[in-house]
Amino acid sequence: MKFFFPSTIAFACPNLRVRCNGQPRASCSQERNHGIRWNKDVKAELEDKKRHADDNMFIPDSKESPPLVSRLKAVAARNDAYFQFPSHNQGRAAPSSLSSVIGVQPFIYDFTTFPAVDNLFAPKGPILDAQKEAAKLFGAKETWFLVGGTTCGIQASILATCSPGDTLIIQRHAHKSAFSGLVLSGAIPKYINTEFDFDWDIPYGITPSQVEKAMKELDSEGRKASAVLIASPTYNGICSNLEDISDLCHSRNIPLIVDEAHGAHLRFHRSSSHLSALHQGADISIQSTHKVLGSLTQSSMLHLSGKIVGRERICQCLQTLQTTSPSYLLLASLDAARAQISEHPQSIFNKPFELAREAKALVERIPGITIFNSSTLEADPLRLTVGVWKLGLSGFEANEIITKDYGLISEVTGTRSILFVVNLGTSKDDIVRLVSGLKHLSETHISIQVGDIHPLTETNPSMRLSPRDAFFASKKKVRFEESIGEVCGELICPFPPGIPLLVPGEVITEEVLSYLLKLKNKGGFVIGVADSTLSSIVACGNPIVDFGGEL
Repeated sequence: MKFFFPSTIAFACPNLRVRCNGQPRASCSQERNHGIRWNKDVKAELEDKKRHADDNMFIPDSKESPPLVSRLKAVAARNDAYFQFPSHNQGRAAPSSLSSVIGVQPFIYDFTTFPAVDNLFAPKGPILDAQKEAAKLFGAKETWFLVGGTTCGIQASILATCSPGDTLIIQRHAHKSAFSGLVLSGAIPKYINTEFDFDWDIPYGITPSQVEKAMKELDSEGRKASAVLIASPTYNGICSNLEDISDLCHSRNIPLIVDEAHGAHLRFHRSSSHLSALHQGADISIQSTHKVLGSLTQSSMLHLSGKIVGRERICQCLQTLQTTSPSYLLLASLDAARAQISEHPQSIFNKPFELAREAKALVERIPGITIFNSSTLEADPLRLTVGVWKLGLSGFEANEIITKDYGLISEVTGTRSILFVVNLGTSKDDIVRLVSGLKHLSETHISIQVGDIHPLTETNPSMRLSPRDAFFASKKKVRFEESIGEVCGELICPFPPGIPLLVPGEVITEEVLSYLLKLKNKGGFVIGVADSTLSSIVACGNPIVDFGGEL
């Protein structure tokens, strides 16, 4: 048994060495450079619990020959002379600075669109077969492969369901891609103000009553939503009750779009299958296959179900938004990931789920460390949201310490917590390192008290202009401290997770500015702004005298 790693997308990486069981790991010198400290007691406890299991993750070889992977392999094996793009010509002219790192194999299979390898936008061969197999696995009526990430799928879903002036019911704490979808479509948002857990400074999911309230408010204004868009699970793994929401939407013939970027795996474990968006009646689900199912970064899938949204409209919107030169490595990785899951769909996540449970049980015993675990919420079991505010640290500060001292790479940091994600490649050694790092953090900072970032309580600023009108409005630069009351002209977004604090068209408030400053001072990172120093903010309105560069 070994990792399923199709030869068509496998590559050599001299900075990694491979254990005898097939799992790549950092070299010893890299581990020493991180100052890794192993806690023998923690490791012994884990080994006692799992003596019958292998120490590290295994994925069995696939017995299936994925259609697109197989076609790429066959075409690459032909002794053809290529007078077409890409110009590296199957790696013959590959840049040596890159091929010396990843090898030449990725270039050998890096084809452009031509009949032998099928066409993403008019598939008749292996791409069509691969997408049909994916639809079957995920329970969709039809599935499309995406090379522009879930971002592209969200934008296409909004364009497919909303025309200019239509209303989209959407949670205010949506991913930034949803707001760019509003700009592209010209749809008017009807925001649902997400409830917050202020101890953790993280948003909850959306409830059916909130959706119903938004619909009734639109009724009173003589309007009807063209679609409802909800992210479930959230970045921290919190899942919404999509079944009741979909029933509510369908009773009014309104399609439900689910940003399921973080939930492609939910269908494949008995304890979470009921949380899958398609299982609960969503019309469209967009999933980041690369996040949790093992395809290459940037590759995603869009799944269509039901009869409310027409497939032709989805096709048209995807052709508008996706590149006409899709990466066949990304497409093949989607096919390979699907094949890997198909081998053991109901058991492949058993070990990650068990490791996550063990990690939570160990971490919650550490003084000053808290695990997010609300018994009243449905949540993704693979997410470990670790609170550090009792140590007097922000998530940014704590993350910097454990990264430097233990080589721990988290998924996302927040003002009061750090998010870790257990995945198919997580090993017991990884869990040991995580627990050891957090114990070290507790032991060295338990008595330190420093300033805290108070959670932002205003989560729904007033909207003066639609996102589209604000995007195309004239702009001006305003000094940061003088911008209160101005209409924001740019997307101000802490990243990750990519949830905007201010959307173009919203009024800038004192509370938001204060939060941004504290976030920046604690090590947070903000994207979408023209001035990364936050000395100024782009606002809507007639340009004024600039004081530091051009827009």
